[in-house]
Amino acid sequence: MPRNALYASIVLVLAVTAAVVSFIEGNWLGVVWVLMAGVASNIAWFYIRKDRIERARAEQN
Repeated sequence: MPRNALYASIVLVLAVTAAVVSFIEGNWLGVVWVLMAGVASNIAWFYIRKDRIERARAEQN
């Protein structure tokens, strides 16, 4: 797993945890954490897909 994807996955887990805690406490700031989790998820998938494409190109050559 690429390093950037790993970091994004860690941010994703932390953001989801923060969102759950915020909603349990009745704080609507959890919406921001949910949005951050979505962005982190997209970043992680981007770097994972990029790594797969680069590996496939390297195997073809």
